[in-house]
Amino acid sequence: MYHILYNPLSGSGKGYDRVQGLRELLRDEELNFCDIREIKDYAEFFAGIPAEDALVIAGGDGTLNKFANFTDGLTYPAKLYYYAMGSGNDFRQDVAPGENGLIPLAEYLKDLPAVTVNGKSYRFLNGIGYGIDGYCCEVGDQLAKKSDKPINYAGIAIKGLLFHYKPTKATVTVDGITKSFRKVWLAPTMNGRYYGGGMNIAPAQDRLNKERTISTVVLYGSGKLKTLIVFPSIFKGEHIKHTEMVSVMTGHEMTVKFDRPVALQIDGELVLNVTEYTVRSAAKSVTEAETETVPTEA
Repeated sequence: MYHILYNPLSGSGKGYDRVQGLRELLRDEELNFCDIREIKDYAEFFAGIPAEDALVIAGGDGTLNKFANFTDGLTYPAKLYYYAMGSGNDFRQDVAPGENGLIPLAEYLKDLPAVTVNGKSYRFLNGIGYGIDGYCCEVGDQLAKKSDKPINYAGIAIKGLLFHYKPTKATVTVDGITKSFRKVWLAPTMNGRYYGGGMNIAPAQDRLNKERTISTVVLYGSGKLKTLIVFPSIFKGEHIKHTEMVSVMTGHEMTVKFDRPVALQIDGELVLNVTEYTVRSAAKSVTEAETETVPTEA
């Protein structure tokens, strides 16, 4: 049997219709559909899945993010898959581009980096958007509440660059080394290559790299016109050729600070009024745990 946890809100509210595609894909299998929002205790839910059965997570990047955080530290069923039916599907684009079937999921949920923002910490799969990318997510969410039409994030970004979004000053600290930047348009930190619905912002980033490094990308120092000209090249990962305005830094711990609060997104999930965030890779977290001093009784 395939147990399918689906998010009806995925794909701009078309999740229920899209998950029906699994009936054809798995037409010879017994299927058990369940709204993922109804799961209150994942440990109990996992315990009820027979060893020979499979579990499918059906949704978008935000659904995956929530699943990863709700199940952090638990043992997953042996057969765990992902079925992409979101609006952006950046995870699928990174690990299995063009795949319309089931994607083995378990290895991608191991050793995830964590971001700390506004006093709370979250695991993430794809990346942290900060700057005009967070602004796009903020405006996109506002539009989604008014209409069920697909959100044109590229259009939001262009209008933001031209009229609404103001660049910031920023400091970026990577493994203890700090750099300062002016006129920063975006400063994401990435576990994968893609975010924002197909933007190849960190083309050299490998989410399964042995060192478990992450990448912070800063687009800075340029005016509106130059930024607008270069911006579309992000979708092909060609923006990194513009070294005069793009800096890519890799490491295990990144702290990004802006001189004013802006919106931030975590795998597409919005956080407002953020002035800084810190990301620690799984390798950094393990090192800190190993060196932590355990108090002894007096």
